[in-house]
Amino acid sequence: MAEIEKRIETHRVRCLSKMKIFLLAITCAFVSKTLSGSYMNSMITQIERQFNIPTSLVGFINGSFEIGNLLLIIFVSYFGTKLHRPILIGVGCVVMGLGCFLQSLPHFLMDRYEYESTVSVSGNLSSNSFLCVENGTQIFRPTEDPSECVKEVKSLMWMYVLVGNIIRGIGETPIMPLGISYIEDFAKSENSPLYIGFVETGAIIGPLIGLLLASFCAHVYVDTGSVNTDDLTITPTDTRWVGAWWFGFLICAGVNVLTAIPFFFLPKTLPKEGLKHDADIIKNDKEKQSKEVKKEKDGITKDFLPFMKSLLCNPIYMLFILISIIQFNAFVNMFTFMPKYLEQQYGKSASDAIFLIGIYNLPPICIGYIAGGLIMKKFKITVKQAAHIGCWLSLTEYLLYFLCFLMICDNSSVAGITITYKGMQQDSYVENTILADCNRDCNCPTKTWDPVCGDNGVSYMSACLAGCETSVGAGINMVFQNCSCIQTSGNSSAVLGLCDKGHDCSMMLQYFLISSAIGSFIYSLSAIPGYMVLLRCIKPEEKSLGVGLHTFCIRVFAGIPAPIYFGALVDSTCLHWGILKCGESGACRIYDSTNFRYIYLGLPAALRGTSYIPAFLILIILKKRLLPGENASSGTVLIEAKVTGKENECKDMHKNSKILNDDELKTKL
Repeated sequence: MAEIEKRIETHRVRCLSKMKIFLLAITCAFVSKTLSGSYMNSMITQIERQFNIPTSLVGFINGSFEIGNLLLIIFVSYFGTKLHRPILIGVGCVVMGLGCFLQSLPHFLMDRYEYESTVSVSGNLSSNSFLCVENGTQIFRPTEDPSECVKEVKSLMWMYVLVGNIIRGIGETPIMPLGISYIEDFAKSENSPLYIGFVETGAIIGPLIGLLLASFCAHVYVDTGSVNTDDLTITPTDTRWVGAWWFGFLICAGVNVLTAIPFFFLPKTLPKEGLKHDADIIKNDKEKQSKEVKKEKDGITKDFLPFMKSLLCNPIYMLFILISIIQFNAFVNMFTFMPKYLEQQYGKSASDAIFLIGIYNLPPICIGYIAGGLIMKKFKITVKQAAHIGCWLSLTEYLLYFLCFLMICDNSSVAGITITYKGMQQDSYVENTILADCNRDCNCPTKTWDPVCGDNGVSYMSACLAGCETSVGAGINMVFQNCSCIQTSGNSSAVLGLCDKGHDCSMMLQYFLISSAIGSFIYSLSAIPGYMVLLRCIKPEEKSLGVGLHTFCIRVFAGIPAPIYFGALVDSTCLHWGILKCGESGACRIYDSTNFRYIYLGLPAALRGTSYIPAFLILIILKKRLLPGENASSGTVLIEAKVTGKENECKDMHKNSKILNDDELKTKL
């Protein structure tokens, strides 16, 4: 007898440890997949500049991840539960690694990056051809030579990034639906929210690491090691700067492959965590599992259509999907273009913007996820209570969000674009305002973006357009003097780069980041209760398909279109486009920060506001009905009753009373 009890205890410990191993492995998988995703989102500005493509196209490239994901999400979510879920997750991680490697390939297949400039990088002071001289010629001018234009056609290399992102989306498909359903199937019902909270925390740690990696890579020049960076005339704050975007993709590829290893050694199923087994039950479970496997292989598609019909006829589930689609349309846009917003609105470099997002936003989100899971476990929150918590916390954060409209900075003062050469504001950029009396005879290019900052605090498109006649120094330390357009009592000099936006703008940035951090914490606190509503409003056997369908709808109606239409709206605020050698437009160099702000903050506010209509409808419906998984229907008591031979008695009690909880049923049994 003692030997049997010892074997039972050993079996329980082994199963418990495997659940913990799976929890650790799936958390690492979430870290790796979100590491890759956040890195990609952070590098879209660098990719835009590298390939000289508009924001709408780079938005499509970013959304291509969702295309790869939705190709398989429904089938993986349903059929994956019938197969070996851990192995499918492991294969997905390997495929993600392959996609990341493919995304880095263009760097090794392309020539060195060349940025538009009027300044000679040689430091040859005997040549002032880039300054204001009569009949002067510039270093970088559009050409009509067909042979040079053919050589310049290399922008299609972005197709590698597009295809790699699609493959990465395919690989990510099984991780969330199969991982969450595996936890829900084999963890205690009261432990499930906490476990999912830990997994979602991994989904925050990954972006934190990804943003820090992106910040580092964005600060390193794209061709570092093959060019002399001392000769560069641009800095990381310049909109022509391209960081080493390819390096991070190689790191992401390695991390994803390493994360896959543990899943190939985990079992297909585990006993339900927390239930008491004896030797006969263990034996019967194994026999039952082998019969179920054979049954599933014989009729694997039998329940697919009935499950789909049940989900589509579930009003709470469908309203939750509608809320998710609307909210994700807002949040995808906000997080995707947040680095660009900080660059244009507050004058930060891409590296600094990415770093600040990681420091201010992700730790509060991580804390909020853990706190939400602990609250659900500690107070045994019901589905109805979770719905109220999620709704009202989200609404509170939404109202605080409007404070961001007060934390603004003015447009950068660029002569001929945002202000006149006399310092007066102008409503819109007109090409013929680029030239003024002070530079009309300088024979300057009017489209090349090579900004300088005058000592009067005004920026100019180039040293030539500032009317500068001489220069001192070389590289980034070059100083331009005798600038006729700079009206000061001093030397009328200028240095490379746009002028700083000042102390007041820096303070506004701090207020914006603090407000964003508080909002992120409040919203993430509501995330786990909200997710529990999704999981508990559907039947246990439909959970995997339900999560997959929910993810599918978000990909189709938010993840794919949102970056494209939002990118097109951002493009509409561009004041000056870069110029390629063949005279074609490249990436945008400067935006109207006021209109950019209205789009970046206003559109998500409008979208999120409409999402609270279905949210309140869910609260009304929940008030009138009992959900699957609520009270005794969670199945824990029913399973224990089956073990003790009181299954029918338990079912009768649950059928005749909807106010008994699990503890009360246990007492009556």
